[in-house]
Amino acid sequence: MGRYLEDFQVGEVFQSQGRTITDADLMQFTGFSWDTNPLHTDEEFAKASRFGGRIAHGALTLSCATGLLARSGWFDQTVIAFLSIDKWQFTAAVVPGDTIRLTATTVAAEASKTKPDRGAWKAEIRITNQHGVTVQQGFFTMMMHTRPR
Repeated sequence: MGRYLEDFQVGEVFQSQGRTITDADLMQFTGFSWDTNPLHTDEEFAKASRFGGRIAHGALTLSCATGLLARSGWFDQTVIAFLSIDKWQFTAAVVPGDTIRLTATTVAAEASKTKPDRGAWKAEIRITNQHGVTVQQGFFTMMMHTRPR
């Protein structure tokens, strides 16, 4: 069982394990997203770009980040829904072979005034690569169960 809303403390920090982004990840994401931009699929094209080679889709990195947060176990059977992603910034490219990590800092954990069985958890999210460079950042808000009474 995961953590209930009341179990989160403002200022609490979680850091995920690493997740290496592979060439296969890019190709699979290209297939199911239909995003065939040559920056993701054409090495020769991408070599001539400002990136110097293929880069991961921004949405792929974001998706992996949600998975890293889910793997924490904090939300097993206690999350109800993803409510928002706010002020999201894509600040650096991720390339095949990069290992990303997610850091989540709780900024709010507030019970609903009208539905006492739930509330909202909000965290500042930072995704970094193996060099400590922030590649994406912003805020996640999730609807969470409160502890059963």
